[in-house]
Amino acid sequence: MAMFGARQRRRIDRRDPWGRFRVGILLLIVILIVGTIGYRLLGLSVSEAIYQTVITVSTVGYREIGDVNRDFYKPFTIFLILFGTGTVLYTLGVLLETLFEGQLDDQFRRQRMQRKIDHLDGHVIVCGYGQVGRAIVHEMHRAGRDVVVIDRMEPDVPDLPETVPVVVGEATEEDILKSAGIARAQTLVVALDSDSDNLYVALSARVENDSLFIISRANSSQVVEKLRRVGVDRVVNPHEIGGSRMAAMVLQPGVTDFLDVVMHDKELEVRMAEIEATPASGFARKTVGELITPSLAGTTVVAVRRGGRFLTTPSVDLLIESGDVLIVLGTDDHLHEMTTAAGQ
Repeated sequence: MAMFGARQRRRIDRRDPWGRFRVGILLLIVILIVGTIGYRLLGLSVSEAIYQTVITVSTVGYREIGDVNRDFYKPFTIFLILFGTGTVLYTLGVLLETLFEGQLDDQFRRQRMQRKIDHLDGHVIVCGYGQVGRAIVHEMHRAGRDVVVIDRMEPDVPDLPETVPVVVGEATEEDILKSAGIARAQTLVVALDSDSDNLYVALSARVENDSLFIISRANSSQVVEKLRRVGVDRVVNPHEIGGSRMAAMVLQPGVTDFLDVVMHDKELEVRMAEIEATPASGFARKTVGELITPSLAGTTVVAVRRGGRFLTTPSVDLLIESGDVLIVLGTDDHLHEMTTAAGQ
């Protein structure tokens, strides 16, 4: 609980660095009002009371106005000097701290973040931390993948994992992509609102990293082919997927719910995973039946992706080729065993 509280305080301070300064200004206003009212009760006019309060709080040393020998004049002035001067010094100190230490802390934080990014390899870069990008980041973080976010503004979202580094800037700028480690990244997810920006970022990223796996958001069907031409491996239209998903819920709600649970619920006994058959894994040149050893009883190869097509419900005699991707349904232990055997 203490750690959670400290983390929440850090987030609050980062979102509102001027909070203490506003408190100081509020206290200063209260002191000025109290001083004005007090001097009015001691016989000064409104203008004289305001003037006497200001010169007292600011300690400029001008002469007092009114009858100094009057009862409570000197005690009240002493009270005003002590509390007013303390409030002014507090407010000025907080202002300087916010201006200078805040900038230094932000600079050091960015430097630490950049050093962390420089040590990443095979990570995922997500361009755009909007609604789509936010969902992607949380899925990647939950799966234990290293993620770097690129966004034009510092994300002001409390649920952003603190371990996820953020590069602030336009993803369309090559320097920003390089700062995110585009040359060492394994996957790039482009989830910007503008199709033209998505197109430009994908093209720039492909130039920097030939082996990069690029997934891009498409806000219109007209840009899908253009994205593929510049080297995007997968194109996703959130609107079409959302519509298809809603239609599936209407037509086959049970199937849709089951697939959601299998793909996302960690408490479910069985899950789905994809396993690539590489030459080093020993999966190639074996049949599907040979892969399902006695220790993997109950595991099912749902489909095999070969090239650009899927071989659904493959027979036990289907010969696995190098480069095939197996879509497997099984328990976590069985999937882990097959993944280990595949060298992944």
